[in-house]
Formats: sequence, structure tokens, C-alpha cells
Amino acid sequence: MITQAVQAELQKRSRQVPVGISVRHIHLTRDDVDTLFGYGYQLTPKKALSQPGQFACEECLDIIGPKGELKHVRILGPERSATQIELAQTDCRNIGIKAPVRSSGDTKGTPGVTLRGPNGTLTVPEGVMIADRHIHMTPAQAAAFGLADGDRVQVKIDGPKPGVMGGVLIRANDKCALDFHIDTDDGNAFLLKQGQLVTVLGKEE
Repeated sequence: MITQAVQAELQKRSRQVPVGISVRHIHLTRDDVDTLFGYGYQLTPKKALSQPGQFACEECLDIIGPKGELKHVRILGPERSATQIELAQTDCRNIGIKAPVRSSGDTKGTPGVTLRGPNGTLTVPEGVMIADRHIHMTPAQAAAFGLADGDRVQVKIDGPKPGVMGGVLIRANDKCALDFHIDTDDGNAFLLKQGQLVTVLGKEE
């Protein structure tokens, strides 16, 4: 009986991943950095993020929507090929924007917004999204889970508000570090904390 309990616990731990709660943020192209901060301006790294090579910048922008503003929204680096603004549904509601749930980089057909920086304002035609729940992992880690890039899984959350999140996208890449990325709305709904461990239940059909 004890052996079965120990085996069950070990199996659970082998399928655990840490939570990374993502606060609203902005990714910018080189051209948009030039427009908002001045030609040739270089973003200043402030803090390394969980994914290798990615960092939070010292610089922030204001986001201006039809019904309100979000002040001092952090820029993340490095620069991207397309400007992308990742918000929670609560943020979108507060500024009057209807944004779709999308995977990072899938900006086509998303709403635009106005960004305000120290060198002026810029209205981007698209790029606002609610980021899809996803787990970063290497292909080897995915294989150990019996998964592959692009799979969807369910994740079990323990704690004072336990539950299950579905439709979690697996993003497997050799440059990834194991991390379950959700936004602040999801984090608050389950009372999750940064770095808390959750359990991958299995692949959705």
C-alpha cells in the first residue's frame, strides 16, 4: 500500500511543471522602437525571463484604447518581426478592446491599439491578443511526457482553488525552458503563485 502511494507520488512529480504568470506586456519591432523612442534607440534589459534569451526591459509604454488606458506596460525583448501586445481579458475590457485568444506570433486579424512612448504615439493596425495557455519544453521533455509540439493537454491545479485547465498548447523547441505560461486572469482564478508546480494530466484528443 505504501509502495503504491510512493509510486503514485513519483509519477505525479515526473509530470509536474512550474507556473509562469505573464503580466500584460508588449513586444516591438525595430521600426516601432525607433518611432516610440527615437531612431537607433536600444532597449535596456532589466531582468532575464524564464525562456533563454528573453528579457524584461526597463522601458514601458502606455496603451490607449477606445475606453481607457493602461499605464506603464512593460516591453519585453528582444525585438520581434511583428509588434504584439499581450493582455488579459480584464485588461481588454478596461480599455474597450475585444481581443481573440491567440498563440504568440499569430497576429493576423487581431485588433490594433495606440501606444504612447517618450518620442510620441503610434497606432498599430493589429497585434492585440489574449495569449493562449501554453507550456514551453524541449522536444526531449515533450517525448518524456508522451507529447509533441502542437499537442493540447489538460493541467491539474492543486491548492485552495483546485481545478483543471484545458486546451493548453505544447510548444516544444530546443531553445525552450520548462514553464507553463498563463495570464493574470487564469492565475487569479486558481490562486496560483509564480513557480508553483502543476501536473500535466495528458493529451487532449
